[in-house]
Amino acid sequence: MRDYEISQRRACVLIGVAPKTVRRERPPDHAVIREAMREIAGVRRRFGYRRVGVMLERKGHIMNHKKLYRLYREEGLSVRRRRGRKRARGSRTPMPVPLRPNDRWSMDFVADTFGASRRLRILAINDDACRENLCLVGDTSISGVRVARELDTLVRLYGKPACIVSDNGTEFTSRAILKWASENRVEWHYIDPGKPQQNAFIESFNGSLRDEFLNEELFDSLADARRKLAVWRYDYNNVRPHSSLGNRTPAQARRAFLHDGSVTPDALVPVEQHEYQTGRLSL
Repeated sequence: MRDYEISQRRACVLIGVAPKTVRRERPPDHAVIREAMREIAGVRRRFGYRRVGVMLERKGHIMNHKKLYRLYREEGLSVRRRRGRKRARGSRTPMPVPLRPNDRWSMDFVADTFGASRRLRILAINDDACRENLCLVGDTSISGVRVARELDTLVRLYGKPACIVSDNGTEFTSRAILKWASENRVEWHYIDPGKPQQNAFIESFNGSLRDEFLNEELFDSLADARRKLAVWRYDYNNVRPHSSLGNRTPAQARRAFLHDGSVTPDALVPVEQHEYQTGRLSL
């Protein structure tokens, strides 16, 4: 190639060498600077290449801005523009620990189908203290106004909750819900996007609902789905034992709370099971 001024492909053909043995990727240059850039971008994810360059200068790495931009792009550190919708922030106070009924409710949606693959949405609302399911509303579509109307019904039946926890779904961040929370003076906590573990009680309930009911039943119509939901909800609250409640039912746990206001969720669990859950007893 140097002596005869021919291309790399032509030289490989003439000497019978596969181009893959010649075309080897060069190791990236300035490995130390690249590592420093990744460390800065990992901590300050919204910094562009100019601010990253300022942070590098403080560490003694000074370079031309064009070279800085090349390394920044090659490392894939470009800041992505946020195009998501605005999310309701809710209350900024710490999420309360549910020690008695109505201290904290949690809510979420579950999806399924009925009939000829028609969409079914199920609104689930639970009391986190006694693990009781307060309602299972099934319909083809449930708006924020419908959620607020169901909450009004539950408040008349069970009393007003001190706090409600949900995700950032459009129904829960609608104007109807924000207005309902303000008028009823109920703190509303929205979990962080992509962090369902922050609403673990309702996620655990959704898993039980899916595993024990939705995956076992076929719904002929919306009326059939609503009827079966009501039957399963009664069984969940009054028959099914809950290990987190010492194998009691949510209905029994609620009665225990009402009869003795000092009862806590841990007090409903047998001593051996509670010590095992807290790590003080090994098997």
